[in-house]
Amino acid sequence: MTSNAAPSPEAVALADRFGELLARKRATEAEIGALVVEIEQRGVLELFGYRSVTQLLEHLADIPKSAAERLVQRARTLNPGRALDGTPIPAVAPATGAAALAGRLSDPMIDVITGVLTQVPAEHQDSAEQHLLTFAETAGYRQVAALGARILAHLVPDGAEPDDTEPAVPTRELFLRRKRTGVWELTGRFDDETGTRASALLDALAERRTSDDGPDTRTHPQRYGDAFSDAIDLALKSPTLPMQAGERAHVMVAVSLDSLKTGLGQATLGDTGQMTAAEARVHACDAMIIPAVLGEKSEPLNLGRLRRLISPGLRRALFLRDRGCAFPGCHRPPRHCQGHHIHHWADGGPTDLANLVLMCAHHHRLLHRSGWEVRIAPDGLPEFLPPVFLDKRRKPRRNNLHQPLPHAA
Repeated sequence: MTSNAAPSPEAVALADRFGELLARKRATEAEIGALVVEIEQRGVLELFGYRSVTQLLEHLADIPKSAAERLVQRARTLNPGRALDGTPIPAVAPATGAAALAGRLSDPMIDVITGVLTQVPAEHQDSAEQHLLTFAETAGYRQVAALGARILAHLVPDGAEPDDTEPAVPTRELFLRRKRTGVWELTGRFDDETGTRASALLDALAERRTSDDGPDTRTHPQRYGDAFSDAIDLALKSPTLPMQAGERAHVMVAVSLDSLKTGLGQATLGDTGQMTAAEARVHACDAMIIPAVLGEKSEPLNLGRLRRLISPGLRRALFLRDRGCAFPGCHRPPRHCQGHHIHHWADGGPTDLANLVLMCAHHHRLLHRSGWEVRIAPDGLPEFLPPVFLDKRRKPRRNNLHQPLPHAA
């Protein structure tokens, strides 16, 4: 199990206060929504002289029209209303409305649940809502959305086919150079077809990573920079990558044994580059970065230790078991993931299925740097223990976004 320092009492107290305020804010927003529906029923024109509650809300709350429309639409699904002739209109999601008034649901969670229920046949809405709300007690909105998609796939199957296009033969130029500061600059010129494909790839890899570890605060350029790095990782993992001097493409990293074990200090990357020892420790789990471990006098103690790398057969078993990044709420497929040693290989951890878990680069780094921990449960599947500031009980969480295979454990 990955060892991490416990959060300070101050951090726990701040997180508790944040949770209290957030619940109060959510409950207030739900109460505002109920009031908006009540105003609409009583007659917004007669009461305020506005033609719609949306227009009234724009001025009362000083928000854009689009935000007012979303608030009104959300309120209508959570609260019962009346038609123009006085006929009662039941709420689409009454139980969700009650949970929202209690401050237990975020707006994205509400939108996910109501979005599913508006597509579910009426006779199944109550049971579907209960399933979604029960799951929402311990899961993030992305995981609830995945459950909703499965419910819809069962009740309202959709067989739309993706639109594939045949790529044309492109012409292209690319310039890559390293500056003295260690920063690399990338420039190039591409035809429209190549640029479009590159944009689609980076868009897919640059999706916001909002999952159970919190919202994604990266800027747009930062997300695209990380996406480009992920694209490099995908290419390096390709079994059809051409050989260089009889070997697959790799980078050598020189790091002292003490720095590798502690994660403190610097490592030499390639010929002239630098990376932190902490980064070298992350990559040492499973990457085409081969560590040259040095002793106190810089003598090579262990060059490569290639047995730490996951064999093709073991990687396939890992793919079948985890089906993608195992971190709760992450949707990354296996080809975007690395094998993480639960007990680090530098500390003597074995490279076998019972000591490995599949993780994307983002959550792999998060695990090395945060209070999250991972372990293999008695049923042979990985589960994650959140930091205390997220859950005082540290109730184990799993990723439900990847459909497991029978006998995959």
